[in-house]
Amino acid sequence: MNSTIAAIATANGISSISIIRVSGSKALEIAKKISKKDIITPRLATLSSLYNINNELIDQAIILYFISPKSFTGEDIIEFQCHGGMIVAQEILDTIIFNGARLATAGEFSKRAFLNGKIDLTKAEATAKLIEAKSVDAAKILAKQLKGELKDFVDESRDMLLKALAYSEVLIDYAEDNIPDDIVDNLIYQLDNLTSKIEIIVEASHRRRGLIEGFKVSIIGKPNVGKSSLLNALLHYDRAIVSHIAGTTRDTIEESIRIGSHIIRLVDTAGIREATDDIEKIGVERAMNTLNESDIVIALLDGNQKIDEEDKKILSLLDNLENIHIILAINKSDLPQNIDKLQIDKFSPILMSTKEGVTTLTDKLLKILNSIGEGEELMLISARQIEAVTKTKDEIINAKPLLLNEELEFFSYHLQNAVEHISSISKPYNSDEILDKMFGEFCLGK
Repeated sequence: MNSTIAAIATANGISSISIIRVSGSKALEIAKKISKKDIITPRLATLSSLYNINNELIDQAIILYFISPKSFTGEDIIEFQCHGGMIVAQEILDTIIFNGARLATAGEFSKRAFLNGKIDLTKAEATAKLIEAKSVDAAKILAKQLKGELKDFVDESRDMLLKALAYSEVLIDYAEDNIPDDIVDNLIYQLDNLTSKIEIIVEASHRRRGLIEGFKVSIIGKPNVGKSSLLNALLHYDRAIVSHIAGTTRDTIEESIRIGSHIIRLVDTAGIREATDDIEKIGVERAMNTLNESDIVIALLDGNQKIDEEDKKILSLLDNLENIHIILAINKSDLPQNIDKLQIDKFSPILMSTKEGVTTLTDKLLKILNSIGEGEELMLISARQIEAVTKTKDEIINAKPLLLNEELEFFSYHLQNAVEHISSISKPYNSDEILDKMFGEFCLGK
């Protein structure tokens, strides 16, 4: 924490502006040295020339100075806003490092902000996820976390558990007396209420995880039914090879596209059938794995043909899917229809033609995506957060019968564990190992 760190905070590539961020006790000294300025006023954008170690002009840039503790990290921060592109930004960074800073590790700025009490872990994780948000709904959810919605839930839950723990500790001192029924009933009520809240939050978080990560949408069907044509139609360019030869697609093809306000990961899979060779067999296996990992499955049938055994296999797979949204699409609506709709009515199929347009399908997709995004439930945005509340719930469930049996020491033990698990979401008791792992997933310069 004593060292001064620096990094380029903007993404690689060509842009109008690049930002180099410096944090630490030497930040102002370094800024003065490379700008040749005696005074840099805090919170005032200052246009200045910047010079390298050979006293050669690098660029004209804007300097912003945020004085400790009123900065993101709680330390002195200097930001250089130079012209975009990696060459200029890298030369400025090299000059900064030469003058006494070191290159920041991934997430180190946010880690320092946490350690200096400027943010808690809920805000840190929300910041990282906001950069990667795959929908407008995700951005709204993460904005709520930045304002402290999850932290408020954690604090309220922790306070309730600590009060229950305090009751238990007091009652232990009066173990020879009977515990009043109203105290037990009240504690059970509060513990049940928290357990129910956690269950709702975890379910909603699993259901809506695609808002942040991007929903996975798989296209399945027998060979030559039009899956690759559908992928190309959705992408508006020929990404997949289209052929009348069955089994042309041997592997999964994945691309990202925008549907409404959502970014989805669209996967074209190998045709599902009894494979004729080892390579095709691997493709079919991957298609099956993709199917079970999907949020939405688009199953294609050929409306110009009668349903055959391969189609029936697809339909049976759909029957066995759980917690996955299904769209059954009848392709080739531009041709005479020979499919028996009575066999597929329960899936509420839609008619479409990849040759004439897929608006019907995209409208259906958008409706499902919007419905998944609906809801005001609090959402957990990482596996770490979900694990913490799940362990909290498990400890509460283990504690309840002990309270009813007046085994208060064991009851207190489980409540203490519950407090530690719920607290870890915003400020863990744990050491640097957890922090290094979490902040290490951040981008460089953040």
